[in-house]
Amino acid sequence: MDAKDILGLPKSAPTHPHTISLLNEKKPRPPKESQRKPDGISREVYALTGGVAPLMPSVDVTQLKRRTQSENKKITWQWLPFTNSARKDNLQLYHWVRVVNGVPPTGDYSFAKYNKSVDVIKYTDEEYEKYLTDPTWSKEETDELFNLCERFDLRFVIVADRFPTSRTVEELKNRYYSVSRAILIARAPSPADVAGHPLVKDPYNISQDIERKRALSMVLSQTKQQERRDAEVLAEAKRIFEARKAAKANNESEHQAMSDAVPEVNDGAVAAVDSVTPSPNTLPSSAVTPVASEIASTLASLRMMRVYLRTYALEQMVQAASSSAGLRTIKRVEQTLQDLGVNLKPKVPTKAVCAEHLELRKEILTLLNLQKQLQYKEAEGSSYREGSYSETPGTPPKRAQRGVDQDRTFVPDSFSFGGERMGKRDQRRKAPGRLSDAPSSPAQSKRPRKFKMDN
Repeated sequence: MDAKDILGLPKSAPTHPHTISLLNEKKPRPPKESQRKPDGISREVYALTGGVAPLMPSVDVTQLKRRTQSENKKITWQWLPFTNSARKDNLQLYHWVRVVNGVPPTGDYSFAKYNKSVDVIKYTDEEYEKYLTDPTWSKEETDELFNLCERFDLRFVIVADRFPTSRTVEELKNRYYSVSRAILIARAPSPADVAGHPLVKDPYNISQDIERKRALSMVLSQTKQQERRDAEVLAEAKRIFEARKAAKANNESEHQAMSDAVPEVNDGAVAAVDSVTPSPNTLPSSAVTPVASEIASTLASLRMMRVYLRTYALEQMVQAASSSAGLRTIKRVEQTLQDLGVNLKPKVPTKAVCAEHLELRKEILTLLNLQKQLQYKEAEGSSYREGSYSETPGTPPKRAQRGVDQDRTFVPDSFSFGGERMGKRDQRRKAPGRLSDAPSSPAQSKRPRKFKMDN
């Protein structure tokens, strides 16, 4: 496709002779590169690939490293006899041997080095009479035991089978190890020289060995159902152990965090609440419960956080301790702190500073509580003293009115915390008025209206 095809123009034959000569000339094709078949691949396989490089690289055997072999070394295999130094009967056997240049190999049998024997301790008659006497064992039985142990390399099951008398495997072990241990200690210059020997350091325990075999026989004789039940019990025990371990770790971390972050906060807060809370004579006992519950909830929230700032814990405990006080009381506490030159929040909130700050707030709240109770008592006394002046001619008898005042509960919140005492004018203004049962003053009589009579 050329420009004429794109533009849709009709094609015309070239008229210029030079153009015609160029078209008639054939362009020479580039020579085709001949691909040589690589070595190691058959012609049929190479034809199937079509000259495409194989997926797996072909290995040229000519490039492999050949094993150097001396021309003068001649290797043959011969059937030759041999003897084993581990055997004491001089038994002669045959096997194939690699012979180099007609010289057979010399030396011991190659597998003789794996023949290991146990060094059994030997004892004399004098040592036996002095250290090894046992009423349950005779010298002949002990000698036979040591001979069989040396012969069968401490294979006590075989020793018990070959032993002339009826002895259990545990009894044979106990006798052998006890005799060996006694001989080692007797021959040593001092007991400290053989203290690290396995026979002295870890003596054989026959009762433990019997119990071990009994437990092993019980385990091997269990049924599938018993094994399944034991596996469930072990899994449940592991779960309980992990839960208790996690709970113990949490309790220890919480206790450590509380002791480091808010030391003595619990006692200080409780003491502050006990001192700030009014006595039962002035306020109902139900007012103490919200404060204790507030402190408990604050401590629980701090435990759940685990990691927190000491200033945050101090603020929370201050709010919990002041929850029973009103907003005006809290403002008076802050004003008192400012008057004393104490910051509302410690600049250096160390353990001792936070404890002293809470103690100061507790004492200020105690002082305000005492002032409040004092004002309450003074107001109550003044109300009784001023009761005679508030009586009017139209009021009921004084005894009945005083009974009404005694039945009414006095609310201390109506008094201010500034220390002002109520004046007589306010007291008279708040004095009880006339009761509805008292007779009202008679109404003034009016002159009757005169009606005109028509004549």
